[in-house]
Amino acid sequence: MERLRTWKIPLPGGGKVTAKYRPADGRVGMLLAHGAGVGQDAPFMVSMRDGLAAAGYGVMTFNYPYMEAGRRAPNRMPVLLDCHRTAFERLSLNHDAVILSGKSMGGRMASHIAAEGIGDGLVVFGYPLVPFGKGEARSTDHFKDIRQPTLFVQGSRDALGPLDKIRQRISQISNGAIHVIPDADHSFRVPRRSQKNQAEIMQEMIDITATWISDHL
Repeated sequence: MERLRTWKIPLPGGGKVTAKYRPADGRVGMLLAHGAGVGQDAPFMVSMRDGLAAAGYGVMTFNYPYMEAGRRAPNRMPVLLDCHRTAFERLSLNHDAVILSGKSMGGRMASHIAAEGIGDGLVVFGYPLVPFGKGEARSTDHFKDIRQPTLFVQGSRDALGPLDKIRQRISQISNGAIHVIPDADHSFRVPRRSQKNQAEIMQEMIDITATWISDHL
């Protein structure tokens, strides 16, 4: 596996964010955005970045501005999207095709970018359809504008992404698919009674994602 590269990416409104890129020989790269509560160095992010790079796909992670500054509260959506677009432009210099991806909030931001016609595919890990502590689902009107092949990876016990509601919303996407991780919650944790341990769950997500990319790009 090639050495991890660290870049500072200038943002349109000023300031910079840190990005980490694990190179690979393949023509397809992935831009992987973090969730609301943890940054790009979270175990999920590191495992997915390194696992997909080992499968031949260069993966870049990055911090949103609030995470870069060490703050807890996410930036407003326009700021997050501006940062996301800028990170996409940087990774596009290294790959002919780029998959937009993200965990939870990062996946939601990636879906909005994809709806603008940016990127060659979309992979979302744990779409946060129902905000934490609330019962009403977020609007997904932008899903109808997503034309790229799209994969949702969801846990069967994800309280933020109830499968019945997620499946209904995915039907808005012309080329959408879902892969369900049995017994997994929003963080893809599984109970002890599960037939797989956490390492096996992580490898399943890496494998299904790599296979999906190979099949669609």
